Amino acid sequence: MEARSPAGPPAPLLSRPESLLTARELTERLKAEALRLGFDLVGVAQARPLDQAFYREWLAAGHAAELGYMRERIDERLDPAQVVPNARSVVVVAMNYYRGDAQIEGALRIARYARGRDYHLFMRRKVRKLRNRMLALAPGARVHPSIDTSPVAEKVWAELAGLGGVGHNGLLITQRFGSWVLLGTLITDVELAYDAPHPHRCGACRACLPACPTGALLGEGRLDARRCVANWTIETRAELPEPLRAAASELHFGCDRCQEACPWNRAAVETARADFSPLPVVKLRCSELLKMSADELAPLLVGSPLKRPGISGFRRNAVLGLAAQGDAEARETCAALAGDGDAVVRETAKWVGERLGGVR
Repeated sequence: MEARSPAGPPAPLLSRPESLLTARELTERLKAEALRLGFDLVGVAQARPLDQAFYREWLAAGHAAELGYMRERIDERLDPAQVVPNARSVVVVAMNYYRGDAQIEGALRIARYARGRDYHLFMRRKVRKLRNRMLALAPGARVHPSIDTSPVAEKVWAELAGLGGVGHNGLLITQRFGSWVLLGTLITDVELAYDAPHPHRCGACRACLPACPTGALLGEGRLDARRCVANWTIETRAELPEPLRAAASELHFGCDRCQEACPWNRAAVETARADFSPLPVVKLRCSELLKMSADELAPLLVGSPLKRPGISGFRRNAVLGLAAQGDAEARETCAALAGDGDAVVRETAKWVGERLGGVR
């Protein structure tokens, strides 16, 4: 069973020479260290090759869209022994990121995970510290840490490690924190004590599927990235396809709609971590952001997930946000962008301006 954050500090474990630790004792020490580092859940799965059929069929159907990295290093993604020779265990950690902060009227509408600091920055440090602790407990071990940057099927391993079940929307759903969690993994050649896999608990519920504004959710954990507004607003810098622009004018960076519809998220637990507090940039109105030059915007995006699509993609998203802002200032901003040096921004401003009725 996965370890959870205790009410107080973890109870000290009895001293024992580290060279004599059993798999269970080593696992308990690692889990205690993970909780001490600030992770909310931690579990361990036995490393083994994963079934390839589901993933390869998903790729063959074109559902990865232009996400080329999803087609790379597939063998490593599906077999931890390709990442760490003789891999025996996969340690999975999860951190709750939910905050209920209301978004500012006229500001970008941003998925909750992206409103604060880039989680890669601080979670990576914590996972590496956990790796160092493991190396101290098991000298000579091989340990590969990852935070969403290596070919690792994190959600599958989280399910096998007992942290939660993968829902129809493809997200990991934990019993305590719902799907508002971020994941990290450690693949190692050390044998640990394994947790029981988590059962699927969606049952007959399909609330997430109709909640998707563009019909990108296909059920049974499958997502068609070609229709996903989160994919387009985060991973691309091009003009958005016409059929997706209406949704992107309401959801400017990522999308939480399926999570908001999920019954497991009704009793969301708010995190007190300052890292997830909204950054100043998410409190500025879209019209304010678009009056800034690239040199003025760049410092605001340092340490933020919002820099993922680059300055051009960020400005494109802000232009789409003018459609939701919808006031005279928004129309005037669209008109001012007619001569912008960025072709994507110009075209997007034209599309939004037509829907706002032009400057009055």
